[in-house]
Amino acid sequence: MHGTMMWQSLTTGSLIGHAEKYHAATEVVSVETDGTVARSSWGEIAANARRIKSALDNLGVAPGACCATIAWNNRRHLELYFGIGSGGRITHTINPRLTPEQMIFILNDAKDEVLFLDRTFLPIAAKLGAHLKSVKHYILMGPRDDEAAGMVEGLLFYDDLVKTGDPETDWPDLDENAPAALCYTSGTTGNPKGVQYSHRALVLHSIGGNQPDGLNVAARDVVMPVVPMFHVNAWGVPYIAAAVGAKLVMPGPNLDGESLARLIDAEKVTLSLGVPTIWMGLLAGLKSTGIKPASMKRTVVGGSALPPSMIREFRDSHNVELIHAWGMTETSPLGTLNQLLQKHDALSVAEQAKLRESQGRPPWGVDLRIVDETGNELPRDGQTQGELQIRGHWIVESYFGQDRPALTKDGWFDTGDVATLDGDGYMTIRDRSKDIIKSGGEWISTVELENIAIAHPKVIHAAAIAARHPKWDERPVVLVVAAPGQNPTEAEILASYEGKVANWQIPDRVIFVDELPLGATGKVLKNKLRESYCDVLIKEV
Repeated sequence: MHGTMMWQSLTTGSLIGHAEKYHAATEVVSVETDGTVARSSWGEIAANARRIKSALDNLGVAPGACCATIAWNNRRHLELYFGIGSGGRITHTINPRLTPEQMIFILNDAKDEVLFLDRTFLPIAAKLGAHLKSVKHYILMGPRDDEAAGMVEGLLFYDDLVKTGDPETDWPDLDENAPAALCYTSGTTGNPKGVQYSHRALVLHSIGGNQPDGLNVAARDVVMPVVPMFHVNAWGVPYIAAAVGAKLVMPGPNLDGESLARLIDAEKVTLSLGVPTIWMGLLAGLKSTGIKPASMKRTVVGGSALPPSMIREFRDSHNVELIHAWGMTETSPLGTLNQLLQKHDALSVAEQAKLRESQGRPPWGVDLRIVDETGNELPRDGQTQGELQIRGHWIVESYFGQDRPALTKDGWFDTGDVATLDGDGYMTIRDRSKDIIKSGGEWISTVELENIAIAHPKVIHAAAIAARHPKWDERPVVLVVAAPGQNPTEAEILASYEGKVANWQIPDRVIFVDELPLGATGKVLKNKLRESYCDVLIKEV
């Protein structure tokens, strides 16, 4: 008789079950909506998650139902991740920065039956309730609040609900291919599209994404996910942290640089994760407070390209390693992380720093390629640019509610990014295909132009766009936000490009603005900038 191996379904319940059994005393710190700090533990998080599962059973919420959350990064939200998803329903995180029209579409498209809200977002329920077709229960994530009860008819209260649940209830025996979570893309055109994550995909993402060359989270780490829990499952951190039993620090709503600097110092955070705009603010917060983040060793940065100047400042001023990562809602999200290979030990510090500017290489579980306009694979030489495509264990196959696949005929997902790949798999995003500038038939990377501008000491933020041109079709224009107290000139900014890019790639104009329009996930809305400035060169000709 042939030998066999034990089989168990890969479910998120196994992750929280591990944290509960072996890391029950490990702390979970939560900055609440009112600014107070609550201290819990993995044992308490797991017990409350079980209570939530039981309470939803008592409310008659059917298995497989979508339960929406509009909430900050806090311990109740963490409990819901597992209480809903591990309990056999679908955790549907909603970005509160979306427009009311987008929220209405998303809630109705997902057919959410329950809507959990932090106090901040209670007006959303009051305003949108009449437009929501499927929501049966509105639950405020906090204690009983008489004022809030007057705002939404039939409002329930999370803390009361938890008390009705059974902390001993078992997680259901689920098919690992059953859905556990749902997120919608934050597209700038058309309605958002839903990406539904199976238990299997989330567990494999936790394993593959947390290798030593990945996020590398260990039980001894203190992890602060500044990336919102409504943004692609906080990059998988809640699941990964449960799997290894790491201490979590949930920063709540106050994500300004000074608040984060104080929280890092108070809780001895070793690893943090977020988008570049957050870390720009943290650098300013560290300067204003004088705090030195002595405990923090690593910061994972994704969402948009990381300016090389930021890598240097964190390294040289604070001894913090910035690790570039890339992913999408459709990729769960980890697609690449920038960790060096053994052979790179022989490189100089400058050469290593240059390599760290790329978005990195794929962990086990995903595969990358670049193709031309006709779908032919292009060489991995680090120079040839093409459309970036991905496939793997935690990559979308079809969008929520759509029968047709989201893949190419040979099974790859087209990311919409233009990139290069080298022989070791290091991937560098050159641009979004819709953002790249094509001037006289040649491509110009907006990412490269932005990095040079942001590296200028008098600049805090920048965005490059294509402006229409009567001779060259498109030419680059860079929008610049000056650093506080600085007043750079256009000539100063343009001079910083000399010797860094070919002369024909230097922007035609520098336009100073007070701020750049940011989308729901902190990315610059290039479409808004193009609407405002696409004809700026035409008018000047």
